[in-house]
Amino acid sequence: MKWGWVFLGVFLSLGTLSWGEKGLEIPEYDGRDRVHDLNAKNYKSVMKKYDVMVIYYHKNVDRSRSAMKQFQIEELALELAAQVLDDLDDEDIGFGLVDEKKDSAVAKKLGELVESIYIFADNEIIEYDGELAADTLVEFLYDVIEDPVEIIDNERELKGFHNIDEVIKLVGYFKSEKSPHYIEYDDAAEEFHPFVKFFATFDAKIAKKLKLKMNEVDFYEPFMEEPVSIPGKPYIESELVEYIEQHDRPTLRKLEPHSMYEIWEDDIDGEHIVAFAEEDDPDGFEFLEILKEVARENTDNPNLSIIWIDPDNFPLLVPYWERTFHIDLSSPQIGVVDVEDADSVWMEMDDEDDMPSADELEQWIEDVLDKYNDPMGNFHSVREGDFSKKQRIGIPVDEQGYSLKRLCIICPLLRY
Repeated sequence: MKWGWVFLGVFLSLGTLSWGEKGLEIPEYDGRDRVHDLNAKNYKSVMKKYDVMVIYYHKNVDRSRSAMKQFQIEELALELAAQVLDDLDDEDIGFGLVDEKKDSAVAKKLGELVESIYIFADNEIIEYDGELAADTLVEFLYDVIEDPVEIIDNERELKGFHNIDEVIKLVGYFKSEKSPHYIEYDDAAEEFHPFVKFFATFDAKIAKKLKLKMNEVDFYEPFMEEPVSIPGKPYIESELVEYIEQHDRPTLRKLEPHSMYEIWEDDIDGEHIVAFAEEDDPDGFEFLEILKEVARENTDNPNLSIIWIDPDNFPLLVPYWERTFHIDLSSPQIGVVDVEDADSVWMEMDDEDDMPSADELEQWIEDVLDKYNDPMGNFHSVREGDFSKKQRIGIPVDEQGYSLKRLCIICPLLRY
């Protein structure tokens, strides 16, 4: 990378930024090139050098100055990630670039989606669906190089297991690592690694506290108090895979930087129910508890899935979301959003001391989805006069009451 000193200085400042309030500390770029430009001649030799290979398949930017500038920011993020992982003892992790036009021969070996990141690890190809930021990518790669199944051997590890409640997780009880039933479980874990957390124990005392029988696996949906025992034990790999695929859309799920695009693309009829709440804020915490109650009461409803966004995890996006939806994210918000154009309907919560009950919130969601969707599943004909005092439009309207603005919720700054 050979950029002007001023240009580079601006980009290097990104190394100290983090989307979240807490996150991995990324150093300033040391100027050493670690990211490979992959082509037909060097592809095989470079791939052989590393245990894990991260490849960014990008569009050609030669004819666009703005696209080139954006690409240089993306390349710097990869360089910073490579720098952080350069001294990793356990695994050699490499990074490469594939230009859709210049490296078409190599591009054929990748997926069809340009502007995608592919991670090659243990004979598996993982498509990364998160933001292209050094800290987020590094933390994701740390998960990639972990074993697909984490073993719970003691009380401390059991406590750590119970503290994980924001993601899908499974836990099973088996005789030993050599058990054929555990091997099937481990094979299933590899299919979902690192997106779904798999745990296992071989300790009878730990299994008793988890209320697990031999060869039984429990499935935990995010934010649910009790698990569901997967029927039909003992299982083969395909049975576990099928069950997870049928239950991989939680009733309440948190938008995370490392999986934000995957979650956003998993909409229901072109819509998402979106809730903003700061977990560390008293009002936000109270509202989140109400959301959890709604989710627990509707865990068997396949047509209800709420995306929870903690604004503290995305501070740079808060102004964008507030402008797009005309909402104030200093207090909790919930609305229904069209995934294509960001047309939206938001619940009015004027009195911060009087949060809606779980029943009121559930009823509001049902009313909006049932009453204000047209036959095509869009919001374009919604008028402000149709709403009670507890409801309002989140998009500007003209004198006839129709929406004027059609924007995408995913900020262009994050899209790679």
